Amino acid sequence: MQIYLVGGAVRDRLLGLEIKDRDWVVVGATPDEMLGRGFKPVGRDFPVFLHPDTGEEYALARTERKSGKGYTGFQFHTSPDVTLEEDLRRRDLTVNAIAEAEDGTLHDPWHGQDDIKTRMLRHVSPAFSEDPLRVLRVARFYARFADLGFQVADETLALMRELSAGDELAHLTPERVWQETERALTTSSPAHYFALLQKTGALGSLFPQLEGLDTNRLAQCLSGIADTDARPAMALALLLYQATESILPEQACDIIGNFCSQHRVPNRMRDLALKLRQGVNGLYQFDRLDGNARLQLLKQLDLIRRPALMPTLLQLVRHIHVIPVTREAALQRLLMQLSEVDTRTLIEQGFSGKALGEELARQQAEICARYKE
Repeated sequence: MQIYLVGGAVRDRLLGLEIKDRDWVVVGATPDEMLGRGFKPVGRDFPVFLHPDTGEEYALARTERKSGKGYTGFQFHTSPDVTLEEDLRRRDLTVNAIAEAEDGTLHDPWHGQDDIKTRMLRHVSPAFSEDPLRVLRVARFYARFADLGFQVADETLALMRELSAGDELAHLTPERVWQETERALTTSSPAHYFALLQKTGALGSLFPQLEGLDTNRLAQCLSGIADTDARPAMALALLLYQATESILPEQACDIIGNFCSQHRVPNRMRDLALKLRQGVNGLYQFDRLDGNARLQLLKQLDLIRRPALMPTLLQLVRHIHVIPVTREAALQRLLMQLSEVDTRTLIEQGFSGKALGEELARQQAEICARYKE
């Protein structure tokens, strides 16, 4: 039995990046041997085991053969006779097909180290074109490593175009497409993800609503988003705003809602995208609205009930319009004043039913009318 560290952990170490996850491949072993050493089986399609102490994944070396459509249309073969080189050959990119032995020796049959040095994303073998998911994976790696100067090899671009021109992309599930897309949104250059999909003809097939996207403008719009947990949601909100900018807000919100439903986007990310599309112009022109219009906007965006959303929304608006630096503090004061309007006091004053709602709205509108920056 021989055990090798493979994939992203080796690549990222060679790039001097932080290693977040480690995956291992085991050569010369059987499932019974793995079980005998205390590993816990988790794989359904092929034998993958969890280390009894670290919980890291150890997969038996395997080969694969195309047997159907999509990224699941493969038959896998595992055996103690499968070599390390055969296992590495089935991987997507040369930079991901480097293995490190327990003594630190690197095994690099597909010259991934050379491509790391020249900053090139290149497929390992023609088998690349058998898996449509690799179109998305290459685009995601491009988005992640674009800041380091990586480019996609011309021959790999050609295979991506071939995959996009056929019907293989149609066999990708919405969940799998979104999984790759959400990971791309966490990178420092998510616009590169959509730009490469557009360049290879995949964008219109996977995301019809984004087919005419101006990816250069998107890159400018997304620049400067802080690297926080909110980054993917903010990047998606700006992406969908730009994609629907020329459409009336009501129709745009329908498109955004359909996009998020189709691609299984989490509700919190969908809601932020909808709030930006609904409120971008009002928040931009807030000082020019009258009291009632200000109040209706704040209610529409649910900011009176959830004031913590306001800084994120204003940050997004700043990526689209120039607004005064004093606006955030002024809006914080306004929301605090609105929260101090107490319905219990109004009830004690004799208001009830419809009259209670009218008086509450009147007082809130008066507060909004006094708003100053």
